[in-house]
Amino acid sequence: MSEIEATGKTVDEAVDKALASLGIKKDNAVIEVKEEPNQGLLGLLGSKDARVLVKPEKTPEDYVKKYVEDMLSYMNIDGKVIVEEDEEKVKVSVYGEDVGSLIGRRGKTLSDIQYLVGVILRRQFLGLNKMIVLDVENYRERREKTLVQLAKSVARRVKEEGTEKALEPMTPQERRVIHLALQNYSGITTVSSGEEPYRKVVIVPR
Repeated sequence: MSEIEATGKTVDEAVDKALASLGIKKDNAVIEVKEEPNQGLLGLLGSKDARVLVKPEKTPEDYVKKYVEDMLSYMNIDGKVIVEEDEEKVKVSVYGEDVGSLIGRRGKTLSDIQYLVGVILRRQFLGLNKMIVLDVENYRERREKTLVQLAKSVARRVKEEGTEKALEPMTPQERRVIHLALQNYSGITTVSSGEEPYRKVVIVPR
C-alpha cells in the first residue's frame, strides 16, 4: 500500500490511523491534511471529521540504502550499496576495496551489523516481515559453498564411523545452511546444540 486516506475526530487521530495501516513511523511519512475537523452547530449538527492523506517518504529499500551509506561514511569506508527486494527478503549488498573490515572473523561483524540494520528497518516499517540480509563482496555466497562442502565431508565421516560430530559454533543463518544441505543425506540427521552465541550443529548417525 503506497498511500492511505484516513479520518478521525482530530487530525492527530486520523494520522495515527493512517500510520498504523501503513505500518510506518511518523518521521517517515508525508502527511497532507485534506480536511480540518468541524464541530458543526452546537457541536452536533453538520460536524465533520478530519481527513488526511498519508504516504511513506521512503520505501524500505530507499531507507535501508541511505542508512547503510551513512554508516559507511561514518566509518570512513568507501563502498557501493545495492538493495534488492523480493517476496521473501530485502538484500543489501556492499561492494568496494575497503569493505572487508565489515565481515569480521567468520562473518561475526557482518552478522552483528545485519542484526542492527534489521532492527532499525523494522522500527521504521512496522509491517515489514521480510528477512533482512546484508552481504559484503558476495561473502555469504562464498561462505555458504564452504559450509555445504564442510557439512557433506563431516557427514561422510559420521556415516562411516558411526560417531556424532559437532561443528564449530555458527550463526543461526549458517546453521540453517548446514541443516538444509544435509536434510536428505541418508544415514545421518542434524540437531542444534548449545546456547547462543556458541550454538552449533551436531551431525548424528541414524
